[in-house]
Amino acid sequence: MSGGEASPAELIDRRIAGLGDWRGETLARIRALIHEAVPDVIEEWKWRGVPTWYRDGMICTGESYKSAVKMTFAKGASLDDPAGLFNASLDGNVRRAIDFHEGDRIDAAALKALVRAAVAANGKAKG
Repeated sequence: MSGGEASPAELIDRRIAGLGDWRGETLARIRALIHEAVPDVIEEWKWRGVPTWYRDGMICTGESYKSAVKMTFAKGASLDDPAGLFNASLDGNVRRAIDFHEGDRIDAAALKALVRAAVAANGKAKG
């Protein structure tokens, strides 16, 4: 980092703190579960403020909106989702998303399994 630029992790920390409500708590929980599932995950800050996680390619993003925190999986359409977590962007050919709303319970085991499946799909695509 040059001249006081914040790291992606610091920018994500600021986003979580700046939300200051259930969305920040949800984004923090999602982030923690991603790190539990993939301890060597790489965090990036893309598109003027979207937390993005990588391992052998993009895994997912964590966007915050007024009424939802959206976790978009880059290759979600190709992933098995036995727990039925995907509830948004279901008609696309590539991406799938999970919209979390205030009061939603996060199925930690299922979400970590989905993150690991995304990493495995990235590894297969890599060759």
